[in-house]
Formats: sequence, structure tokens, C-alpha cells
Amino acid sequence: MSPMSHAPNLMTPFTFPELEVANRVVLAPMTRARAGESRVPNDLMATYYRQRSNAGLLISEATTISERANGWVHSPGVYTQEMVDGWRKVTDAVHDAGSRIFLQLWHCGRASHSDFHGGEPPLAASAVKIDGDEIHTPEGKKPYETPRAMTAEEIAATIADYRIAAENARVAGFDGVEVHAANGYLIDTFLQSKTNHREDAYGGSVENRTRFLTDVVQAVMTVWPSNRVGVRLSPNGSFNDMGSPDYREQFTRAAKALDPLGLAYLHLLDGLAFGFHELGEPMTLKDFRGVFGGPLIANCGYDKEQGETAVESGDADLVAYGRPYISNPDLAVRFDQGHPLAADAPQDVWYSPTGAKGYTDYPPFAEAA
Repeated sequence: MSPMSHAPNLMTPFTFPELEVANRVVLAPMTRARAGESRVPNDLMATYYRQRSNAGLLISEATTISERANGWVHSPGVYTQEMVDGWRKVTDAVHDAGSRIFLQLWHCGRASHSDFHGGEPPLAASAVKIDGDEIHTPEGKKPYETPRAMTAEEIAATIADYRIAAENARVAGFDGVEVHAANGYLIDTFLQSKTNHREDAYGGSVENRTRFLTDVVQAVMTVWPSNRVGVRLSPNGSFNDMGSPDYREQFTRAAKALDPLGLAYLHLLDGLAFGFHELGEPMTLKDFRGVFGGPLIANCGYDKEQGETAVESGDADLVAYGRPYISNPDLAVRFDQGHPLAADAPQDVWYSPTGAKGYTDYPPFAEAA
């Protein structure tokens, strides 16, 4: 932090249990689709993360835990040795730059397509199709399909896949892992009554709908100590056709179930910039402060001033920034020194497989000025 920081709250160091980070700015997990058809992290990705290592903590883009988990073209995985070796380049780059990085573990669930799975339908909590736009598949844009409800055996195998992916993350040199339970992907479809119509131990009550999440987290905790495991939730989100009438009861229960596990943090998309289901008043950081005693990361649509306020008030311990970090690789430095931000990156470069363009070619302020 500079002597006259323009963001003194965000620039204050933070100590997770046994893990200190230099500031409270977090690089939010953002799919950027630069891993190519192999899904192996590469040198370009290592450069991208190194550039953004001014954040105290980086959370990787969503990374699939198995081939069956895939559902996004050119996104990375962590289920082969080649992928693990590729991620080692990234973690080495981040550590050399003095920061810390967690790997976000992902299963796309119903937000996938049979084109990713040799003609087999995607898997989900229940056979409930996304009502929305087309999905990009390896064969081009196609309508969403009705997923197949997972069997008990498939649930057990998927939980094991999360554990193996967590092991691979350790070998790859990550500082921890984040379980992606947000945005309408697999775990979120188990949590929410809109997409979970099961009648077994994983459906019906809010307790049962929380079970898959806690089973996954506990499996990951056989590999990592609990203070190196985070969880991401999106209680207000509508992305991937989500939003359930009992969202307050469900997400309160989920946070209560996670609280005694001693997690590194709970990462909440409490902002509404990513879409709001409008089924009631949005859940806030304060709602979760009352039921979760560990660190909270706020996310979605925050600017510097809002981040400063969230930390100063005690509502959040850290604040994650996504889109501003695309065109401002030195975002935390700009916050600290009071520099203006570059214009937002156009959407056509967010996921473009065009290499460095719109990815690693944004200069820091000192070079752009």
C-alpha cells in the first residue's frame, strides 16, 4: 500500500487462517476460453495471470474436474497430467509475482450439451432443461437439451471426481481450491428447488438439497485443510435460467451448513450486475454475516468506492473484481494510486480464441499513460 493510498481499506493486508495476502482485492474467476481444444493451460494463460498478480488473491477461471464436466468450448480442465503440468506454469508465474491463487473446481451440469459428451446428454440434479439462449458447442450454436437426472452411482462418482481434481490442484501448486456452486452449474442445480425435483437423499427439503454441496466440500477437505477451501454461491442470480421462490431459506441453510467446516471463505455474488431473478428482495452480505462466521468475499458489479465501503463497514473482508480486471491488468495498483481505469473490454474478446488480443495485450497504467 502506498503511503497515501486512494483505497486504504482494499489495500490493507488480510490473513486467512495460515495464509496472508497482500491486499483485499481478489481477481474473480472468469472464463476466458484460451486453453484451446486440448483444455491444457498454456504459456499465454501464465502471462495473463502473472499480469494480474497485483491482486492479493487470484481465483482461477472455472476449471472442469473431469471430461464429463465439460460444457464450454476451450475452457481448461484439471483431470490429466498434461493439464496439471500446464497449471504448474500458471501457479509458478503467480507465486513468482508475489501473489496467491486458488483453483476453481467446476462441473457444468445441465449447462452443457451432448456434443461435449459423444452424444450422451448432459447430467444434472433433475431432468429440467435451461429455458434460454443457444449454447456454443464444439459443433457450433445449438439449442439447450434436457439433461439426464444423475443416478446415485453417478453422484458418488462425481464427488470422487471433485476429490481427484482437488488432489491435482495440490500437485499443480495452487494455494487452495474454490468449489463453484453458483451460476446454474451442477452444484447450484442441486441446491435450488427450481432444478432439483429429486425424491432421494439429495432432494425434497432444503437440508437434502444442500447435501450434494456439503458432500463435495467434505470430499475436497480430505485433500486440503478446510482453511484452504472456499465456496462460491449466487443467491440472487438468474444466469443459466436460475432462481427459486425459496432462495432465502435455501441459501441461508447452505451457509449455515458450511459455517462449522472452517472454510477459507464464502464467495458471494451479492451484486445484481450479472442478472437478478426478482423473486423477492436480494440477499445481502449482512444476511450471510449472521449465519457464516468465516471470511466473506463480495462480488459482482463493485467499483473501487463500493469495495472500500464494503470492507470498511465490515460487510465484506475482501472484494472480487472481474470485468474491470480484463482491461486493467494492474487494477489493484490503479486503485491504490488513484489512476483512472481503462475502458471496459468489448464482449467479443471475452471468450475469443484469438490468443493475446483482448487477453494479455492491455498495458498497465504506467505504459498506457
